[in-house]
Amino acid sequence: MAHPKRKTSKTRRDKRRTHYKATVAQIATCPVTGEAHLYHRAYWHEGKMYYRGQVVIDKSEATFA
Repeated sequence: MAHPKRKTSKTRRDKRRTHYKATVAQIATCPVTGEAHLYHRAYWHEGKMYYRGQVVIDKSEATFA
């Protein structure tokens, strides 16, 4: 098996890893509520959970007796 002849310096090692960058999250605006949210994510607005413009969960209707 091949072995490196010289130790790879920290600088050279870290230069290889510079391609991994943080990206800005994409923000969408709901056409129904006008609320800003992450793409492909459900979000809460005024006690209701919305996903793709539709109410998924409504906390105001839930009653626990």
